[in-house]
Amino acid sequence: MDNSKSLILKGVFWNGLQLVVNQSFTFIVRLILAKLLLPEQFGIIGMATVFTGFVQVLTELGIGAALVQRKDDQLNPIHYHTSFWTGVIWSALLFLLMTFVAAPFAADFYKEPILKVLIPVISIGILLSPINLVNKAQLTKQMNFKKIARIENITNIIAGIISIIMALLGAGVWSLAFNSTAIILFAIPLYFKATGWFPKLIWSKEAFKDVFGFGIYTTGTNVINYFINNVDYLLIGKVLSAQALGAYTFAFVLTDTFRGKLMSVINNVMYPLYGKKQGDPEALKKYYLKVVSYNSIIVYPIMVLLLTLAEPIILNIFGDKWHDSIIPLKILSVSVMIHMLVNSNTALIRGLGKPGLEMKLQLFKAFIFIPTLVFGIYTNGIIGASWAILINKVIAVIIAQYTFNKLINIKISGKEFVNEIKAPWIASILAYSLGYFLYVTLDVHYIIAGVAIAVIYCLTIFVSIGKELKLQIKELKRIRQ
Repeated sequence: MDNSKSLILKGVFWNGLQLVVNQSFTFIVRLILAKLLLPEQFGIIGMATVFTGFVQVLTELGIGAALVQRKDDQLNPIHYHTSFWTGVIWSALLFLLMTFVAAPFAADFYKEPILKVLIPVISIGILLSPINLVNKAQLTKQMNFKKIARIENITNIIAGIISIIMALLGAGVWSLAFNSTAIILFAIPLYFKATGWFPKLIWSKEAFKDVFGFGIYTTGTNVINYFINNVDYLLIGKVLSAQALGAYTFAFVLTDTFRGKLMSVINNVMYPLYGKKQGDPEALKKYYLKVVSYNSIIVYPIMVLLLTLAEPIILNIFGDKWHDSIIPLKILSVSVMIHMLVNSNTALIRGLGKPGLEMKLQLFKAFIFIPTLVFGIYTNGIIGASWAILINKVIAVIIAQYTFNKLINIKISGKEFVNEIKAPWIASILAYSLGYFLYVTLDVHYIIAGVAIAVIYCLTIFVSIGKELKLQIKELKRIRQ
């Protein structure tokens, strides 16, 4: 078997395992916290993360991506030591900025005094995250996703359990704030043990320029992405209320956050591979299309369930206090399905060593996406924001197709693209139609309707591409043996 295919299947298996464990446990944690806490408390955390998340984007300076993208013969130990100390010193400066500048500003901006204390606590994760940067980059470069999966699963479970205990003891928003910081903190000794690498007091100006030259474009892209993805949180918290932001955040947790986790998992596998295959456009196209297809197959049934049964799921599982999340949840479910069509294109462009092009594309999108979100929020609140996101996802697909065919040397025709995604889309349409008929028309219990949706989706996929999936499963079993 082609070694690249073997590495992909291994990576997908272990990252898939990580996704299942993390998302299943995260969903349970969120469910329990949603039962124990109020939308307003989720909204306050959303206000804080608008600021802490932005600084988190700046923390790495694109160093991790640069270390992964560089070929082995382009790196030596001094690159790793320089990257580590650069990240640590930079994160310490950012922590001071968050504590003495961002936190007071956010508290005044939102008129929420608790943010003065909450933001510095959440920002502890910013101070700690670069400690794991080099170790994780080394494991990713080796495509040793088994170790990464083990570390991420252990830390997520421990942090989640402690968060639940804190919520039960009445910690409120602090139970949510603790979770993100604890995940990074608990992972530090595990990453050092996994690689056996430890930093030395070495720093090189030449090594910094070499790594940072690539990373600056990646950082610029991430900053633009962050503004695009968080301007809705910023405005909803300011213009509407903490409760509205909490309802909107919760809808995102159940839809786009899941999509984002899957995207990061698959991109972690594909990014180093794209770098290795830079000179083979046909191989890159094949891998990219399969990623789009398989990601869609995994995510679509979940989104169809939420689209069809959002109301009974929210009201029966999470309670009436989350009623305002129902309509945004339905709209965002469709937006996620559309986003899956372009979920790996940024990793592909970056893997090709074109971070400058990636940043320019994101800047172009920002000029379209941000005004759309602003208009949606001011005209129709969180429902308008959800519709704006859906429209922006459609535009992103159009831009991605243009990029492949005009700006990079990977030609993907409309026919090739449709052939790869038709199976999950046909399955989703059939599953939604059946679910809607059972639940809305016949008034069947929502659990029975949900089971029917899952069954018809799986049957359709099996009929459409069952043979192909069987071959992939056999190859995966062979690799594991």
